[in-house]
Amino acid sequence: MNLSPRSRFQDFFEEKKYVVLKNYLYNYLLRKRAVEKNLQAEKLGLILEVGSGISPVMTRNDHIVYTDLSLLGLRILRTDQRKGLYVVADGMCLPFKSGIFAHSIYSEVLEHLQDDRQALREMSRVLKPSGELIVTFPHREIYFTNDDYFVKHFRRYELHDMVDRLQTVGLMPVSIQKVLGPLEKITMSFAVFCFSLIQRYKCIKSREAEMSPFMKIFAFLFKWANRLYAGLAWLDARVSPRSLAAVLLIRAIKR
Repeated sequence: MNLSPRSRFQDFFEEKKYVVLKNYLYNYLLRKRAVEKNLQAEKLGLILEVGSGISPVMTRNDHIVYTDLSLLGLRILRTDQRKGLYVVADGMCLPFKSGIFAHSIYSEVLEHLQDDRQALREMSRVLKPSGELIVTFPHREIYFTNDDYFVKHFRRYELHDMVDRLQTVGLMPVSIQKVLGPLEKITMSFAVFCFSLIQRYKCIKSREAEMSPFMKIFAFLFKWANRLYAGLAWLDARVSPRSLAAVLLIRAIKR
């Protein structure tokens, strides 16, 4: 992901605590479930997931190429996953021939790219005719607050803006669904606020204690707390109107 000479996520990948805890997060679990559910009925060909970092949302297929700007992130992913191919690549200039992927995935990536329209043109280019794109993205410009600044989002999207971007590059939306509701926005804003306080007062002082017995116990509790909270967040997304959704998913087909 072309965020800056040194991305926010590159900083995270160097923190062992982040690597241990990231894949337990409730919002990642729900995004992953939504993407895999959209693909489970498909006859899958070669899949491209752009900006996977250490947390890809498609893990049930061997015929997949993961890309990210972070070599460290891909090394961690390869060690953990041991399947698929791994390519260091910029989403705005993909190093692949045109028309070779049957399916592609952008999950929480476009908002990090300075030129998201160019990224979508590249994605459309490498898709086969009638190939499918699944994109998840942060919804509603009015939700842009501290957590967006923290992870260096360039933008959040209104639904009609994302639909327009897709159609402009020849991708026709065929389904739209809610992934996370307004509870997600409240939760992440509060979590980032608390994390900022911890960092400010240096409550976490040393990396040497990262895998201490305390950290292992904390990781276990964190994992199960997020699984329980994922149920609440899923329910929130189901009952909230789409206009209030914090994250949406669009499935689009290349014309």
